[in-house]
Amino acid sequence: MEKRVVTESVREKVAETIERLAHLVSLVPRERLEWRPQASSDGAALRSREFVDVGHLLGHLLTCLAGFCAALYAAFPEKLGAMAELRDLKVDHFCGPEEASGRIREYAATIEGGFACCSDEDLGRRVKTVFVPEGETLMTLLLGNLEHTMNHKYQMFFYLRLMGAEVATADLYRLRGK
Repeated sequence: MEKRVVTESVREKVAETIERLAHLVSLVPRERLEWRPQASSDGAALRSREFVDVGHLLGHLLTCLAGFCAALYAAFPEKLGAMAELRDLKVDHFCGPEEASGRIREYAATIEGGFACCSDEDLGRRVKTVFVPEGETLMTLLLGNLEHTMNHKYQMFFYLRLMGAEVATADLYRLRGK
């Protein structure tokens, strides 16, 4: 019998992160897609190109989720052959919340399918990547993608706050014990 205790814990955290990310994307005002921060906390003017606009951030969030798919596909190409089609989907582009939301749902379902193939033993297997041809453990790849996604989830939360949206901790994290 395959052990899946660690795999399930990682899967649950990834799914939770994606769910909260999707929630934040749903709060993005369509008319604010070109908005970007313009000043530092001390009021000093910054060059606008130092910050990405909301529409490009939405497109980059798709890149974050595509990273999970790439890692899982690299680990289980024989089981996840259909996942290869996702490589043709556009990421890192200017898009609106409707497109981002639909794609987030698609990636979330695909990621769930990838985790279904995975056991705790698989998490320790080395997987070759474009960045590290000799390979890294699947766990390292998944945690790296989780960190990347969480960083940009917070960026979206922060942007929403700066735009005046009434978002709070519960919009960013699933609060336990409540």
